[in-house]
Amino acid sequence: MKYLALAILLMSSQAFAGPKLYVFDCGVLSLDSLEMFGLTEEESSLKEMFVPCYLIEHEKGRLLWDGGLPKAVAESDGPVTIEGGSMRYTRWIVDQLADMDLSASDITYAAYSHLHFDHAGAANFFLDGTVLMQTREWNAAFGGGEFVDTTLFDGLKEANIALIDGDHDVFGDGSVKLIFTPGHTPGHQALLVMLKNTGPILLSGDLYHTRANRRLRRVPTFNHDAEQTLESMARTEQLLSATGATLWIEHDKALADTLKMAPHYYD
Repeated sequence: MKYLALAILLMSSQAFAGPKLYVFDCGVLSLDSLEMFGLTEEESSLKEMFVPCYLIEHEKGRLLWDGGLPKAVAESDGPVTIEGGSMRYTRWIVDQLADMDLSASDITYAAYSHLHFDHAGAANFFLDGTVLMQTREWNAAFGGGEFVDTTLFDGLKEANIALIDGDHDVFGDGSVKLIFTPGHTPGHQALLVMLKNTGPILLSGDLYHTRANRRLRRVPTFNHDAEQTLESMARTEQLLSATGATLWIEHDKALADTLKMAPHYYD
């Protein structure tokens, strides 16, 4: 009997090889200047920022990480003008997931690095599962502020919200962790995904917007708390060193241009 139990245990351990990470194109921001990010033209001439969404598949469920630009941008006939630039979005994330035979009801968890409009654009469309939210982000979310459009996530008031304080192990096995990195917003968080073949990946949210922000430790002028941002940067660098994880700066279009997009994945 003990050998049967051992065989079942071995089979189950072999069945789950670790999480899969899917990357989706959820828009592009074209900017006239990086001044608001604390950078001069000489320090970075970058003019476009990638806007991603991610899906993490685990044996215990699926996590949607970040919600991209709003649906209205995807439905527009061309670029949408914003102050200091424009934004474009080729295909709505819900439709991209449908290409993989997935619907919003198939998403077990939804989590957002923060609730600025370019990260929470689909928040109202993923309310069937549990939304993982830092308490500080929840408390600040409906207070308005720059780059916040509460109509994009007001559905969260009726959702199943799991409020958390600090780091959080999503599936309970250490493979997918929310990392509390406040500063950009009161409840900003990053996501650490332990991939077996690719190696650990840390998705930055907006802890860093560009490589120059990381290299120069430059804080955007509109961040909630500059000192707190620098503390989160320092803690993140320590985490990267300790885990050997690779940092994916989410808005880094040069990086995004090298990545496999869904339905391809990283494992």
